Amino acid sequence: MRIVLQRVSHASVTIEGQVHGKINQGYMILVGFKGEDDEAIIDRMVDKVIHLRVFEDDQGKMNLSLLDVKGAILSISQFTLYANSRKGRRPSFVEAAKPEISSPLYDLFNSRLEEAGIHVEKGIFGADMKCELLNDGPVTILLDSDELFH
Repeated sequence: MRIVLQRVSHASVTIEGQVHGKINQGYMILVGFKGEDDEAIIDRMVDKVIHLRVFEDDQGKMNLSLLDVKGAILSISQFTLYANSRKGRRPSFVEAAKPEISSPLYDLFNSRLEEAGIHVEKGIFGADMKCELLNDGPVTILLDSDELFH
């Protein structure tokens, strides 16, 4: 499982000309899955996301988590996080989980975030989406379950 996490002042996703999801302070998360990902990986990644301390305290230090600042998440499915560009000029996406695997994993990931008390706005799995954000900092972090937990 891979996540690109961006700390935002605000973010939104537009689908077919209509705003589908919108948040203020929090994270815009791009999330992708590979075939071996499972519920245990999702639980560990959710824990990492909600407890990661990247918001500033009153001394300007990154000491506060998403939970501490009562932030929200805009969650966007993104199979292209598993692009392999080693050969040629066209990326291969064979490492990305097929939709019948990744769609339920994406739903479970978002549900687990909500169960943890996070307000989650979402895109639509597989849709053509236009994302806008104001990256605060900028703070952008790549979380890869293979690097974090193996």
